[in-house]
Amino acid sequence: MEAQVFKDLLHFVYTDSLPKLKNDGEEEDVMSQHLLVAADRYNLERLKLICENKLSRYIDVGTVATILTLAEQHGCHGLKKACFGFLSCSANLKAVMATDGFDHLCKSCPSILKELLTMLNT
Repeated sequence: MEAQVFKDLLHFVYTDSLPKLKNDGEEEDVMSQHLLVAADRYNLERLKLICENKLSRYIDVGTVATILTLAEQHGCHGLKKACFGFLSCSANLKAVMATDGFDHLCKSCPSILKELLTMLNT
């Protein structure tokens, strides 16, 4: 775990809030991903929900595969649903399928593809 992630995790444990991040969306996205993993590891459900909420705001063609992988690996059902909602648009799905992130998703979480296909066929 990176030092800044641990520092933010401790800040949350002691204050029940996250420290303010710079107005850099990418920084907040990456930190939220790291904190989600830490929250799951240490069973901090409230922090996990906060991270899910933050990450759901950053779902786009370039991030959805990574976020969906995290959601699947860490049992984030709401975040997974948000990713599936984004992918339900055929233009979004087509664009995502052309990314390296989608290739990684196929290899790391093949069960997601079956679930996605089932969702798209209903």
